[in-house]
Amino acid sequence: MADNQQEEVSKKVSAEEEIRRGITVMRRVVQGRSRGIILDVCWNNQGQLIEPNGHTLTSFIGALVRNEIPITCDDWRNKELNESKEKIWSEIKRCFNIEEERRGFCMKLAGKLLRGFRTFLSSKFLKDADGNFVDAELPKKYESLISAEEWEAFKSKRQDPVFQRISATNRERASSPAYPYRKGRVGYGRLEQSMLQKEESSETSLPAHVLWKEARVGKSGVPQEEVLHVYQKCEELSQSISPNDTKGILSRALDVPEYSGRVRGKGFGVTLTSLSVKKGKAPSNRELHARLEAMQAELDALRREREASASTVYRDASDKNSINCTIQPNIPEGISHC
Repeated sequence: MADNQQEEVSKKVSAEEEIRRGITVMRRVVQGRSRGIILDVCWNNQGQLIEPNGHTLTSFIGALVRNEIPITCDDWRNKELNESKEKIWSEIKRCFNIEEERRGFCMKLAGKLLRGFRTFLSSKFLKDADGNFVDAELPKKYESLISAEEWEAFKSKRQDPVFQRISATNRERASSPAYPYRKGRVGYGRLEQSMLQKEESSETSLPAHVLWKEARVGKSGVPQEEVLHVYQKCEELSQSISPNDTKGILSRALDVPEYSGRVRGKGFGVTLTSLSVKKGKAPSNRELHARLEAMQAELDALRREREASASTVYRDASDKNSINCTIQPNIPEGISHC
């Protein structure tokens, strides 16, 4: 069914039917919707978007957020964006068959794509080869998405000393990664899906260090020696550490500081909760009180059941003792009865 949907949506439309960008987004998806085609999307058991139509939904969300959210927005959690976020979610549901519980994932993805778009504009048009600021004009390609006022405000923010300092720190940190990701726009979710399909495996997921290694294999098909060293260390640790360890085998092998809640080697959308790995947390007084009450209720029920059983046994014994036996057995001559 998914293949038929993709084929229908991919049909070419005439020039008269085309809608210019800025009025709508991703014409083939929107025009497919007008013909009653709602695309199905799939998720793996860790809550990540996969194929079919995973890439299409990601691109659709990116186009929506570029149209609905100004590039001057630096705080995705700003409540003033709620109306625009609601519109984005409404458009997603109109074109894709998606559950309400996936809204959180889609909104996080939208925020990530917006940050990526701002970074792209800054790197592509506002910096020279040496990284120095360039006072560029608004690119004509994006005039339908960005107003002249927004562009000027965007440039001013990029020249702010505080922003420049933070940007320099982040740029230095990301300039020379020890183990660079080499799969382009293919995320961990779709990479894992392709690996499982290639191996024809019945498993639904792969260990984090296996994915991590594959994600660092380039076009040559041969992983670097440093990557293999980390992988071998993970294999050794896997023999002695529980897979449900909150720090994780890969994090221990890399021996680097971790962000709170991060799951290394699994990619966007995977959390400790989705992996059913929860950090140890001391229960509150209310939780302890509720547990004690539940235990007391169980004890009371067992006590009543025990008392009822004992009463039944006693009554049966009393009935037997009250029986008056008047029938004398036939005893052979010469033998007295007891």
